[in-house]
Amino acid sequence: MKNNKKEIFKGESLKLAEFAKAVSHPARIEILKILAEKNSCICGEIVLEIPLAQSTVSQHLKELKSAGLIAGEIDGPRSCYCLNAEGIAVMRRLFEGLFAVIETDNIKCKC
Repeated sequence: MKNNKKEIFKGESLKLAEFAKAVSHPARIEILKILAEKNSCICGEIVLEIPLAQSTVSQHLKELKSAGLIAGEIDGPRSCYCLNAEGIAVMRRLFEGLFAVIETDNIKCKC
């Protein structure tokens, strides 16, 4: 019987993995940075700042929206979007929790 990751892993670990997947592409990281720098809703401007096809940028935006990191309408060149403050705050808290657990000062392995 094959185990489903959603059955094995619950709660914060699963959500953290979803966030990690959402930010696992450099274009998505750049999109988040652009939105953070603008600090307002953006309509269709991302395509001008990222050297990728409009359809590719739209796919990256959909991934970020699916993870709850951005909000807005993402459908073609007239799309409007912005950071989702709540989603960003949850991602930050979960990553900070992970890094607190794996504090590098406490690593004793010399392999």
